[in-house]
Amino acid sequence: MASHDAQGNTPGTTSSTPPSTTPGTPGRTLATTLGRTGIWTGALRTTDPADHGAIRDAAAEVDELGYGALWLGGSPSPDQAAFLLEATSRTTVATGILSIWGHEAAYVAERHAALDAAHGGRFLLGLGVSHGHMVKQYARPYTAMREYLDALDAAPIPVPASRRVLAALGPKMLRLSRDRAAGAHPYLVTPEFTAEAREILGDGPLLAPDLKVVLEPDLDRARATARAYLSHYLPMPNYTNNLLRLGFTEDDFRDGGSDHLVSSVFALGDAETIRRRVDEYLAAGADHLAVQVVTDDPLNNIPLAEWRTLAEALPLGHGG
Repeated sequence: MASHDAQGNTPGTTSSTPPSTTPGTPGRTLATTLGRTGIWTGALRTTDPADHGAIRDAAAEVDELGYGALWLGGSPSPDQAAFLLEATSRTTVATGILSIWGHEAAYVAERHAALDAAHGGRFLLGLGVSHGHMVKQYARPYTAMREYLDALDAAPIPVPASRRVLAALGPKMLRLSRDRAAGAHPYLVTPEFTAEAREILGDGPLLAPDLKVVLEPDLDRARATARAYLSHYLPMPNYTNNLLRLGFTEDDFRDGGSDHLVSSVFALGDAETIRRRVDEYLAAGADHLAVQVVTDDPLNNIPLAEWRTLAEALPLGHGG
């Protein structure tokens, strides 16, 4: 399960003016490296050695299919990312996201330096503050993130701002993503949010939202699959508060989500329909989409067939 989060006000309510940017900024360089589409998945995160063969093979296929990034969900450790780096040769492996409460900054910096050097600069550190009901010590998340970034900067080998992105929903965290990282990796958002986030970030920083997709032409079945998954997130205030600020209502959160909510935060349908939804996010200002295929068992089922189908329809990385 993803543990993304960001604190702050609704995008578009800030009066802060983004700094000027140029095509040579770290976010632009990273956007070129990642390409237009990557895969977001929790199914390739495991500590069970019995799963390693299937996970290694799946990661290698993602690499061969041409996806620019593999975002490992579920607050993965650097060591779990290391396994995927070893299984791939071109694709960037990113944590989507690593919880700052569960991983000591000095250790993360040390492992990032070693893995990035060993794998040609392909390890991208995605950081987030998780959720209050999941973290006993959760308090002042925005301040905690700033302090964590300070600790990464103070490490013997710092994690460069160009090699880290932040889970961000509100303007405060988006500005921090702009000023102290290469950009933002927001979760459970809409194209409208994406446009507002781009205004806050400015032209230079990376904007790489997650987009959940159900590759199913029967819309009733697709909505049922989407609702079963979305229901895990709707009790989380950090997401629902952001959705309320975007204009949704409490009624949209009942029974796994209204049709309006589901169609706003998911792409449902065949590959061409999903391609059109991806294009909406890109047109709204996203540089890269982290596409999360949702199935009836998304954390345990490795959706290789869906990844193959989407690779034929979506703009990818590696020149795709």
